[in-house]
Amino acid sequence: MSLKFKSFAALALSAAMMFSVAACGTTDSGDAKSDSKAKNTTVGYDVSIIKKDDELAKLAASAKTVKDGELSVGMELSYAPAEFYAEDGKTPVGYDVDMSKAIAQTLGLKPKIVSSMFDTIVPSIGSKYDLGITAMTITEERLQSVDFVSYYRAGSTWAVQKGNPKKLDTSDMCGAKIAVQTGTVQEDEANKIAKGCKADKKAEVMSYKRQAEAATAVATGKADVFYADSPVAGYAISQTDGQLEALGDVEGVAKQGIAIKKGDQQLDEAVQKAVQKLMDDGTYMKILKHWGVESGALDKAEINPTDLN
Repeated sequence: MSLKFKSFAALALSAAMMFSVAACGTTDSGDAKSDSKAKNTTVGYDVSIIKKDDELAKLAASAKTVKDGELSVGMELSYAPAEFYAEDGKTPVGYDVDMSKAIAQTLGLKPKIVSSMFDTIVPSIGSKYDLGITAMTITEERLQSVDFVSYYRAGSTWAVQKGNPKKLDTSDMCGAKIAVQTGTVQEDEANKIAKGCKADKKAEVMSYKRQAEAATAVATGKADVFYADSPVAGYAISQTDGQLEALGDVEGVAKQGIAIKKGDQQLDEAVQKAVQKLMDDGTYMKILKHWGVESGALDKAEINPTDLN
């Protein structure tokens, strides 16, 4: 089947894509229908007026990984509206991109966005990148490898073709072909579901390197359902002219974090204070509102939070 998108830039990343490009955001809580209220934009929030904080700049400069006045950030750039390519196919945009630029500006550093596969980001923190800012859920397992500064909350949403032709139910995904992105919390959950299915009604977990490919699999009928962060699923749903829809309610709302090299206390503190400053002065909320994802806002940035929900 063919599917007409408004301008879903994230889906244009895969050579297998069958549609044109698009853009925007959603909410992370409540009814998925409200997710479609996001704006349609591929232009980032203007962070150029943010002033350098001299004290935090000194702290960041003393960090173990920061070099040459740059703040390198690993991102998986097919995860709209958090991070994706604009319509030119080469300019990174999204609320995570804007947050990265705002943090760098506060710390007196030049942001360097590095396109990466999601499952390679955590192992590369501290060597290839200073930070990982890529809609990453904070989990106990990831906390063993990296430090986190919390900055957002999101849940998970199931999405199917309009009308739910396979008559799926979120309480029983056995027998379904489930598309997910490799290395995500949703992949872990899908695998748990599959392990609990009986032999005569197995669920098939179809794992893709990029989220855009998982969404495409459902849009084209290759998979029955995809499972993703609620802002990402809501974005896809809102940009497909009603050809995809959410299934059930948002599940498992949890904090997302900025990944930092384990034990780099100077950078932990610099990033935490920079994010908190952006929260306190209103810049953080302006960025989220620009992308229509303000419902996931936090009012406190924490280093390695103990409450992950």
